[in-house]
Amino acid sequence: MRYTTAGESHGPEEIAVIEGIPAGLHITQEDVNAQLARRQKGYGRGERQKIETDTVTFLTGIRHQKTLGSPITLNVHNDDHNNWSKIMAPNEPQTSENSLRKVLRPRPGHADLVGGIKYRHHDDLRNVLERSSARETTMRVAVGAVAKKLLAEIGVDVHGFVVNVGPAKSDLSMLIQYQDLEALRQVTESFETRALDAAADKAIRDVIDSTKRDANTVGGQVQVMATGVPVGLGSYISADDKLDAKIARAIVGINAFKGVQFGGGFDNAEKYGDQVMDEIFWRPEKGFYRGSDNLGGFEGGMTTGEAIVVRGVVKPIPTLYRPMQSVDIDTHQDHRASIERSDTTAVTAAAVIAEAMVAIELAKAVLDKFDADNIDRMKEQVAAYRQEVKAF
Repeated sequence: MRYTTAGESHGPEEIAVIEGIPAGLHITQEDVNAQLARRQKGYGRGERQKIETDTVTFLTGIRHQKTLGSPITLNVHNDDHNNWSKIMAPNEPQTSENSLRKVLRPRPGHADLVGGIKYRHHDDLRNVLERSSARETTMRVAVGAVAKKLLAEIGVDVHGFVVNVGPAKSDLSMLIQYQDLEALRQVTESFETRALDAAADKAIRDVIDSTKRDANTVGGQVQVMATGVPVGLGSYISADDKLDAKIARAIVGINAFKGVQFGGGFDNAEKYGDQVMDEIFWRPEKGFYRGSDNLGGFEGGMTTGEAIVVRGVVKPIPTLYRPMQSVDIDTHQDHRASIERSDTTAVTAAAVIAEAMVAIELAKAVLDKFDADNIDRMKEQVAAYRQEVKAF
């Protein structure tokens, strides 16, 4: 399985093409739209979300709500393009009229300046920010929706939620009370902040509100969990086959993510081995299992069968309504950075995007190990493999 995305933030369309999805997977546009709607929601989002109503169109690879095994093309229309059609016109030369929204003063923390240098966009840094914008993650969430449908066929569930926004934190000790991810989902999705509890929801709202009043932005952390994952996805044979490494790359590849950890993560660096390693047990009805999950569901780059637990660190959004020091790329004179329409925080949306990326990497790993031609054959192979693992 592989995919690519295309499109600019204020261009007419966002597009994704997915290859390698087995034939026979049942999927509807509503399945994808539900995930796109989750990405758009969330406390602290900006005005753009009031303009867009992200809905997907299936262009290729799906017939009568089932995948064909051929490349799948997904399309989401940018409603805001109506306000930018002249500025983003692909078939017109640059004029004074369509250059009204030039960007010449790069924002600290954004791709503006380095992207301009790399691609020689001397005339307008908008050529950088249109693609580097997090608007592109719309299509990664769409691809993730397809991946989640595939994983659900073999009993794998994936869910992301917010750990903290600034100093306001969810009570992670509450995780133990949830029997499965569906129960957890019902709670976190009931809050606009995607927090774990009502107290954290209020505290996070307060932080976001005060940050907005200060014309500032704020970061945080999100956590993604996956259950029902077969043992042995990934490999220890080569470094680039390690599944935790692939997931780490996928998480840090999301806009604004600056760190990733599995299980106990960085806290494990302050502990001793007998406090960290997940002891091994065996029962006839269950086979091998671990007594804890400090390593986040991975050993040797392979899944252990325990819950996958991944956490990502999201920096504050670089666009500030009280802009920071920058330099005009034309005059080289000091100026305040450009201002673009933005969110106060994207952490609430980042939980959905990170969830999608974990689902994509898990789906890739499943399709690498099992038959990728037909969904029913894949399910048969996974079921047989689970029995083999249980009998080991």
